[in-house]
This record gives sequence, C-alpha cells and structure tokens, in this order.
Amino acid sequence: MTLTERRILLIVSGGIAAYKSLDLVRRLRERGASVRPILTAGGAQFVTPLALSSLAEHKVYTDLFSLTDESEMGHIRLSREADLVVVAPASADLMAKMANGLADDLASTALLATDKPVLIAPAMNPMMWQHPATIRNRERLQADGVTFVGPGTGDMACGEVGAGRMAEPLDIVAAIEALFSRATARLHGLRALVTSGPTFEALDPVRFLGNRSSGKQGHAIAQALADHGMQVVLVSGPVALPDPTGVEVVRVESAMEMLAACQQALPVDVAVCAAAVADWRPERRETRKIKKGRDESVPTLHLEENPDILATLSRPGPLRPRLVVGFAAETEDLVDNARAKLARKGCDWLVANAVDDQATVFGSERNEVRVLRADDGGVAEDAWPAMSKAEVAKRLAAEIVETAASAPQPTDGVPA
Repeated sequence: MTLTERRILLIVSGGIAAYKSLDLVRRLRERGASVRPILTAGGAQFVTPLALSSLAEHKVYTDLFSLTDESEMGHIRLSREADLVVVAPASADLMAKMANGLADDLASTALLATDKPVLIAPAMNPMMWQHPATIRNRERLQADGVTFVGPGTGDMACGEVGAGRMAEPLDIVAAIEALFSRATARLHGLRALVTSGPTFEALDPVRFLGNRSSGKQGHAIAQALADHGMQVVLVSGPVALPDPTGVEVVRVESAMEMLAACQQALPVDVAVCAAAVADWRPERRETRKIKKGRDESVPTLHLEENPDILATLSRPGPLRPRLVVGFAAETEDLVDNARAKLARKGCDWLVANAVDDQATVFGSERNEVRVLRADDGGVAEDAWPAMSKAEVAKRLAAEIVETAASAPQPTDGVPA
C-alpha cells in the first residue's frame, strides 16, 4: 500500500528512541506521505530540527507561543489538516498529558485539539512502562480510541532489559498503513469471504480422505481483513484453531459443504480461497465401517472429482467478487504451476508456496510466498521474503483492501 497524498503530523517527544523518528520520516516519504514534524523540548535533546526538516522537507514546529508559527500555521490548523497524528516516540510524560487532557506545550496542545486518529509508539524504561500510573494512562488512551504500536521487548539504552523499546520504523509504517486501510474498508463497506483449513471426504463413519492443512494461514487472513474493518465470513474446514475475533465463522467438513457455504455467503467484494480443498471424494460413502475381510484383501476406492470452488467463484457473472485470490501449494515447479493455475482458474491473484520435503509450511508459524497477479494479459510476480503467517496475512490484507476499495463495481452483470 502507498501513502501518496496522506498527510501525517509526526510528534517526536523526548527519549533516546527519538533517533528512530528520522528513519520513520524517510520511510513515510518513500511511500509518498507528507510529514509535518512537531519536536518537543525533550525530543530536541536527541535529534535536531534541521535533521527532521531536511528529511521531512517541511518546517519543524517547536514553540506553542511562536508568533511566526501561529501566523503561518496555527496549532489548531496543524492538528486539523493532518489525516493522522503519529507520536513516535511517545514518552511516559507525553502519554500522561494525553490521558489527562493537559496542554502546556505545542505537542500536547495539538493532540488535545485534533479531531483525527492518533497512533502512538511508546518508548520508555521497562519499570516506567509497568508502573501503575502508566498502565492507567494507556488504558485511558486505549478507551479514548488511541492506537498503540509496540513497545517491543529487549535491551534498553539504560542497560536494563524488558518491555519499553520503541517499535521499529517499518512496524510503525505498517501500523499506519493498516489504519488507513481500515478506514478505507469501513468507508466502502467492504465484505470478504475467506476459506481456510482442509476438507475431509468421508469414506465411512470412521475414515476420511484429508490433508495436512492446519488453517493457520487462512485464519490469519480472516483476522487481518477484519482488523482492516471488513465484514468477514470465514468458511473453515476441520481445524484446531480459535475463531478469529469479529469474524462470522461457518464450519464445514467436505468440499461440497464448503462450496454451498461460499455460495450462501455471496455477494462479497473479496474472496480469498486459502483452504486446501480435496480434489476428489469417494463415489460412495459407506454407512458402516469398512471391515477388513478374512482374506485381508485391500478394498478398491472409486473416486469422483470435487467441485472447483476457486474456479466457481472466479467465473464471470453478477455475483463474482471484485477480487478473487487463490492459493497454490506446490511440490515442484512452483512458478510454472502457479502461473498455469492462475490462468486455468480465472482468479485475479494467486498466492503460491512450496510444500516439498524442504518446506515447513503445514502446521508451522512461517510461510514464504510468491504473489502472482493477472495484469493486462500478463502476469506480475512478487516474491515475498520468509515471514510469519500473521505477517503474510497483514501484508496481503493491506493490499487487498486498497485494491478492492478502488476496483469499479461490476456493471451489466459482468465483473469489472
């Protein structure tokens, strides 16, 4: 997701972590955001106004009572003309001011005067972070709708170890992108369908044909889309996972049941088919357990093809989602097989990952994927580095929301 034309008011308060704000400004500018910095007196002990202004390409504001600043950009306008206010680092002192409505400098006054969302990245000594007063303040701020990113845990500049490290700049950028995506999703009232887990195809009351899918990636995607403000229906095969928060969950077992549940969920704006659907099912389901014969002969299984859920949802028509995303698990020729599947199924994007003997995808917490997108008769390919399945889900969700929100509505029964 890009942040082109997004206006961010960045408040830099005191603390050694203030040096990270310089990299944060650079990362935001790379993504097209406009950044106006406010530097507190404490923050100016660690970074200079010249450094901030050089990277932001905007004047740095420091003084609440500067007549020049007030004539050019009063603190009210400064806080109102931003799309988002970011405090990084957010010191314990500034958090206390925010929680109690104090306004004795430019930063705290702008925060009290703003009508825009606020994201803060706390940074302080571990004992300060765990102090009852700080706990009360952060609970108050969360209740007021302030979004937190971090803090992380690790070595501190003071030599202690614990929670209190400011989130890394790229993590803050990701949180900013998620906030804007969430607002976009809510603005457009986007609705998503996600499939997850395996399907079990019954042979008899005891046995079934299945696969090793844990459902972790599909469930993470459903959660990430819900976190972005989308209304999400999750159609899940048999898994041992908790339901994602704020998601409507429909539990199924077989591929036929999954297809029926997906069709029942339509219309949706986005469909993400992350489930590992069995390709075949037994022609006949025995009503009794198949017993081993006296001669111990091996029974013959007659299989028939299951419905193709991804291809069905991708088929042109009035109920086709604006964006259909499929998944491909391959043991060989990952890219070639994924490209062929993208063309064969008719979906818009395909997320491919290797599941050969060297890969540890099934049941694990990590994934390494390639995202293929149908693009004007060609295929655009993006190789993502190995990351947690939650991180894959967050990155994919941000791109899905941005794409779906900007996609035109289907007209005359034909998808755009």
